[in-house]
Amino acid sequence: MATPLVFITGASSGIGQALALRFHQAGYRLALAARRTEEVKTWAAAQGISADSYEIYSADVAVADSIVAAGQACLARQGVPDVVIANAGISVGMDTAVRGDIDVMARTFATNNIGMAATFQPFVDGMVQRGSGTLVGIGSVAGIRGLPGHGAYCASKAAVISYCESLRGEMRPHGVRVVTISPGYIDTPLTQKNRYGMPFLMQPGDFADRAYRAITAGVSYRVIPWQMGVVAKLLRMLPNVVFDKVLAGRPRKRRIDE
Repeated sequence: MATPLVFITGASSGIGQALALRFHQAGYRLALAARRTEEVKTWAAAQGISADSYEIYSADVAVADSIVAAGQACLARQGVPDVVIANAGISVGMDTAVRGDIDVMARTFATNNIGMAATFQPFVDGMVQRGSGTLVGIGSVAGIRGLPGHGAYCASKAAVISYCESLRGEMRPHGVRVVTISPGYIDTPLTQKNRYGMPFLMQPGDFADRAYRAITAGVSYRVIPWQMGVVAKLLRMLPNVVFDKVLAGRPRKRRIDE
């Protein structure tokens, strides 16, 4: 039986690295896509991951042709993956009154949404023909309800959740699973600059272990940790007037020039 293969974007830090290590520990070959390829190589060596068990693909997920080319290179070198994880994402605060922040929003959607679809695109036909495979979209609890100052990120992650739900229906008849993982607060470079409280903060390794179990079980949707799922559902149920009062005065996510 062939050694399974996982393709992961955003593998140079944070959740991406933690997922790569967890899948490696489970015996998977790795296909790692990132802009900072030297950092990935240094990390892999530090983890004792042998050079013959992984390939690194240089790609900017915000540029569709770039990540599609990385996927095509993976197909040529390593074959059709068993699991594809569209993990790469950016999170920057925005103020709609600032012209430059409209460009921030455009890049957020280019990375978090168009980049996700472009990550999956090269592998869909091969998975369908094989009749198996798992496509994983990394959403966020921030996609469940909009937070002041987080307009770009919340909207992009809400789109991730809806897109993966649509894709799941398309892929089901072909034996291909689509899994949506929505993390809460994970202690990564993405969250360490936040200037507000982060309840139920998890370490990347703990998150990766739970995500691995959910992905390999083929669940359709999972919030990690589950406590944040409860919080998000409660917030979703609040009437707007109450929700607005709860969020009043909450510090906003840092903008790119702050």
